[in-house]
Amino acid sequence: MKHTPRITIVTVLLLVISTHTQAAFEPLPFNPPEPADNPSSAAKINLGKQLFFDPRLSLDNTVSCNSCHHVSGNGTDSSAVSTGIDGKKGVRSAPTVWNAAFLSAQLWDGRAASLEEQAKGPILNPVEMGMPHKEAAVDRIAAIPGYRTQFIAIFGDKEAVTYNNIAKVIATYERTLITPNSPFDRFLRGDKTALSARAQTGMKDFEQIGCILCHQGPALAGPASLAAGEVYFQWFPAIPSPYDEQYNLKEDLGYNEGNSEAHTGKWRVPTLRNIALTAPYFHNGAVKTLNEAIRVMARAQRNQTLTDEQAGNLVAFLESLTGEFTVQNRPTLSQ
Repeated sequence: MKHTPRITIVTVLLLVISTHTQAAFEPLPFNPPEPADNPSSAAKINLGKQLFFDPRLSLDNTVSCNSCHHVSGNGTDSSAVSTGIDGKKGVRSAPTVWNAAFLSAQLWDGRAASLEEQAKGPILNPVEMGMPHKEAAVDRIAAIPGYRTQFIAIFGDKEAVTYNNIAKVIATYERTLITPNSPFDRFLRGDKTALSARAQTGMKDFEQIGCILCHQGPALAGPASLAAGEVYFQWFPAIPSPYDEQYNLKEDLGYNEGNSEAHTGKWRVPTLRNIALTAPYFHNGAVKTLNEAIRVMARAQRNQTLTDEQAGNLVAFLESLTGEFTVQNRPTLSQ
């Protein structure tokens, strides 16, 4: 069934908030939420990690989830757009998988309501992993004895290798990919020495300029009150500027429900966690530096031209959002 996102629109120009917004900032929890129908277990995590790294889920055995979402690094491939089977190029930049567990919806346009739903997409995408249909992916995995044994042990059914279950175990592994305890988190929990003076100034600028209108909550991707599957959208770019042409910001329509002109340019608000590590920026990967991305956002969303001092302050604040990464060693794949 096609997912129709529940929509929360952020109309940036019409919103007014107090600058006393510490309540809109929240530390990243040490444990992410998980759906009732897919509780975590060590066995699921182990199996999901193997499948995340396994290129046999792609048509030509060359592309894995990790090919575009390097968990030994920043959770992306650090490219403007990703490369799939046969060298095919996508049209959007791969978002980081780190802390995706805290997002209420997935993908740049929010069309996947959960990690489970998102995990199903790339396998069948002809540009990404290229499997012709679900059955081909299931048959490929079911033919590997080591995988079949694990699925049966976890799901208790001889027909346990299903497309849904493949997605479930991958999503379970992805929920372990969190980066808590950043300097920003420690500051919010009471350690007032965790942020430099410049980062604290940048945090105030972040509030006063209005960045916090969209980037709030524990993932800095929308309010913590968002329900699973609810998408916190922004119009981007909201205000015409020379950046539109310079960085081709309007070539992609984003979430364009029904190909309606009214919905052109609607995007899910992305997380800012570890943003200092995840260049290049924006849905098309067109902007190479964080300093420039900040200037683009200020102009395109808030109609403000930043001074060098303001941009530097904001960079210092955003650098404080880099959390602690757990080491992700490549697993031994089942045979």
